[in-house]
Amino acid sequence: MEYELNTPLNDEDINKLEAGDTVYLTGKIFTARDSAHKRIIDSSAPIDLEGVVLFHAGPIIRKKDDDNYEIVAIGPTTSMRMNPYEPEVLSMGVKAIVGKGGMDDNTQKALVENNCVFLTAVGGCAALYVNSIKKVDSVNWLDLGMPEAIWELDVECFGPLIVTMDSKDNNLYKRNKE
Repeated sequence: MEYELNTPLNDEDINKLEAGDTVYLTGKIFTARDSAHKRIIDSSAPIDLEGVVLFHAGPIIRKKDDDNYEIVAIGPTTSMRMNPYEPEVLSMGVKAIVGKGGMDDNTQKALVENNCVFLTAVGGCAALYVNSIKKVDSVNWLDLGMPEAIWELDVECFGPLIVTMDSKDNNLYKRNKE
């Protein structure tokens, strides 16, 4: 199935998604890599995480003359780097993760327990994904560096994204044992 979802996401959105579905997102998404995940756990999130989509990405950013920011390119980073932090971050209200390469069994369990999904973004599509970004709304923790900061992005039809780990314990990266 193919779904166009508006953020923030809720349980009803997640309940209908199954591994193999295609998703396009409209609304707000937030970038967060390892340093941001660690700081979220150590000192709490600078944003309300309820219903949030976190994108494992380190965007290439340009500061414009009017002090606003422009995304030059944005693609997924390897999600397994976030494995030590992701279960705890998911328990804070996050509903979807966007990344690449899948995640470990602890994160899979947390997806089920917290009714969340892992969406795979296609690597090499940084130019395609940037076209779906309407603007940068804000940035938090710029002291971590541009790729590690939390960027709030206003997106329209952001995708295609593939549900690769769903809230029902299905994982396209692993063969399900029956």
